[in-house]
Amino acid sequence: MPEPIEVRKVPLHSVTDASELAKLIDDGVLEADRVIAVIGKTEGNGGVNDYTRILADRAFREVLVDKGSRTMEQVREVPIVWSGGTDGVISPHATIFATLPADKAEQTDEPRLTVGFAMSEVLLPEDIGRTAMISKVADAVKVAMQRAGITDPAEVHYVQTKTPLLTLDTISDAKSRGHDVFTEDTLTSMDVSNGGTALGIAVALGEIDMPRDEDVLRDRSLYSSVASCSSGVELDRAQVVVVGNAPGVGGRYRIGHSVMTDALDQDGIWNAIRSAGLELPDRPHPSDLDGRLVNVFLKCEASQDGHVRGRRNAMLDDSDVHWHRQIKAAVGGVTAAVTGDPAVFVSVSAAHQGPDGGGPVAAIVDLGAR
Repeated sequence: MPEPIEVRKVPLHSVTDASELAKLIDDGVLEADRVIAVIGKTEGNGGVNDYTRILADRAFREVLVDKGSRTMEQVREVPIVWSGGTDGVISPHATIFATLPADKAEQTDEPRLTVGFAMSEVLLPEDIGRTAMISKVADAVKVAMQRAGITDPAEVHYVQTKTPLLTLDTISDAKSRGHDVFTEDTLTSMDVSNGGTALGIAVALGEIDMPRDEDVLRDRSLYSSVASCSSGVELDRAQVVVVGNAPGVGGRYRIGHSVMTDALDQDGIWNAIRSAGLELPDRPHPSDLDGRLVNVFLKCEASQDGHVRGRRNAMLDDSDVHWHRQIKAAVGGVTAAVTGDPAVFVSVSAAHQGPDGGGPVAAIVDLGAR
């Protein structure tokens, strides 16, 4: 049986700041050696050359080494997923997951938060955005589910991944071995990597059948309702964190999910919070959350038809500011208006993650005794 989970959200006071993680450890809220995953937002450009992810990663890993007994080599195995870009009102922050000894957690037979982690086989440059990637990701998701103690795919509510995108070096590597790649545009490869990964998640959870190479980024009717995929230059495999609920685990926290049907769909966010087990009125207000919402995790995407609720927008035609940044800022504002807190995890490039123009939403709530 997996151990119960403690989960906390902390602010980042600068791109190299991990002081709030250190404070949680010093205050005995969690143990450094029991931190099993971190998912956060940094204030960089969110692109291929976003160095803030690397800086934040180093800061958090150094605290885990300094405050615990694990070596840096061991700490490097902890999945720390940074999504770059806090456009608009989104505030830099991190959500930290750690295990608890069973005797220190609230006891309940009700399903409670559980987390599993796995790494895929190496993803070659020529795999990215193709069925080879989809299969390797799907296999890793199944391993992570098993480690989380989840047997029913319906109890998986959030799958956060980090995968490699394409760079000039990796494109050249593929060509040197006689292979081509999905795209030679390194920024576009972010969408390609995220989309292929999302399809792997959907296959693993039985949401879709195995797609074809030509379906990637083209058939937007194929998607996962729980996938949240990020990509970068930091690794060469898929790093997979499966978050769901399992009975008998114990603890205070529970996760649920829903989807936003478009960029303005506040109900999709509220429905994810309800799915996690928090009772809300028909027309909720941020004050109804009563401090019980730990965080929400969203993916967003500009609608391929260039419209939101029948109104035309110019995001996809804008040559000055990439649509990645525009839709992230827009959905971040909508989300912060719902939660009353700008420290929300909103990530862009949501191909095959939720319906076109929308995206999946996961919410973690604290159901513990007050």
